[in-house]
Amino acid sequence: MKAVILANGEFPSHPTPLNELLDAPLLVCCDGAIENLEKLAITPNALVGDLDSIKEHLKKKYQSILHHDPDQNTNDLTKAVKWCIGNRINDIVIVGATGKREDHTLGNIGLLSNYARMGANVKMLTDTGVFYPLLSSSTIGSYVGQQVSIFSPNNQTVITTKNLKYPIENKTLPEFWMGTLNESLGDKFEISFSPGPLIIYLKY
Repeated sequence: MKAVILANGEFPSHPTPLNELLDAPLLVCCDGAIENLEKLAITPNALVGDLDSIKEHLKKKYQSILHHDPDQNTNDLTKAVKWCIGNRINDIVIVGATGKREDHTLGNIGLLSNYARMGANVKMLTDTGVFYPLLSSSTIGSYVGQQVSIFSPNNQTVITTKNLKYPIENKTLPEFWMGTLNESLGDKFEISFSPGPLIIYLKY
């Protein structure tokens, strides 16, 4: 089964993340985001977090689906991912995880590789594109002219690409910006790397 997690960033407006949310077979809501669902009269299957940003009347209303995780060393998004994995749901789509505060946005994107190491098949949909982690070399479906950015959390990772406008050959990306603003030349491109991980962004 696939789960969609709604985080407490900007509520999605682009059709791609919004439709994922509306059509979710199982919807997990980070606690502070429940007010967005209230406005749409949508009830999630689970409401997860440390419950510090949810109003008391909503705690009572959703008591039957509340899953309190008081761990202050993880954010609510990570708590929601752990809840999914703990319930044997590894196919995860995250929406609403960007916007509002830039530090939260960067943190949430950076956590994707952690979630992959935990066993999740995870991607993050924003209003402009999709982020997802890679733990091993991959061929990625694309289209001519699609904008591609590559982020390397491990600055020792050696990367080679094929079928990108600006090829990377046996290089590291020690600076955050170095793999940004590339472009696909076809219906797929290849990324080979070791040791990893990488985080990829594809514009819609």
